[in-house]
Amino acid sequence: MIELQSKKDIEKISYEILKGSKSLDVFPTPIDKIVSYAELVVNSGIDLSKIQENYFSKKIDVLKRALGKVQGILDIREKIIYLDLSAHKSKQKFVKLHEVGHKVLIWQQKIYEAFEDDEDNIDANTREEFEAEANFFASATLFQQDRFLSEMDKFGLGIDEVLHLSKYFGASTHATLRRYVECSKKRCALIVLKECTSCGAKLRDKFQSASFTKTFGELSIPENIERVYPFVNDYCCKRKHKKDGLMSLPTKNGLVDFTYHFFDNSYNGFTLLFPVGEKKSTRTKIIINV
Repeated sequence: MIELQSKKDIEKISYEILKGSKSLDVFPTPIDKIVSYAELVVNSGIDLSKIQENYFSKKIDVLKRALGKVQGILDIREKIIYLDLSAHKSKQKFVKLHEVGHKVLIWQQKIYEAFEDDEDNIDANTREEFEAEANFFASATLFQQDRFLSEMDKFGLGIDEVLHLSKYFGASTHATLRRYVECSKKRCALIVLKECTSCGAKLRDKFQSASFTKTFGELSIPENIERVYPFVNDYCCKRKHKKDGLMSLPTKNGLVDFTYHFFDNSYNGFTLLFPVGEKKSTRTKIIINV
């Protein structure tokens, strides 16, 4: 977990880069402009999905992402970013900013410089912390910090509103939903599915707003989720979009009825759920055609 002071330091650096690159209040967030401002370039001639990890020198820090797949590499000495070009374009944007984070977070730079000849000696806990910090930087920069809060406050609570914000900021559905839930003052949670199985589907991620956790505690969702959960059935039946889901889940307050909205972006299934009656009133209506 990132310390509060570290978050403030990262947000300050993120704001300075957004402002210095003239990206603040420009939508969608101009990622390549920020990469250039950080004095980095993206090598689009090498696709990480098509080469072996040992293609690169050991001196290059290979940064592994979810599922153990390398989605981005920063050659900090040559100032080059390499990407998994098979990933969705919106995912590549986040990875680019993640790599920018490794370069501009000064304390990380100092550690890498200190271990320039043997980066393998950087302990696992430090590497894990650096990854979390770079992710926090990427999210804060992509969503332009309080600009995201201002935009989300204009709309009601629902999957269509999040899809709108995703397009507005130029971010992936996954990143936007996570940011939305983690920033929301409403009681809401996000369940992300990654693949169907013979019995149901596998859990990829789960996120909850602070107010959701305060009221209901941590949801107990198994790693392998059976079809008795209606959103799993939606996912396995290849349902694309749903806004009228209802289900009951056990919480620390007993069995609670939840409304859920579902969306499948062809990579993952996303379930946004909130207690019945939690909907926020708004005069701004969003209609998404999928």
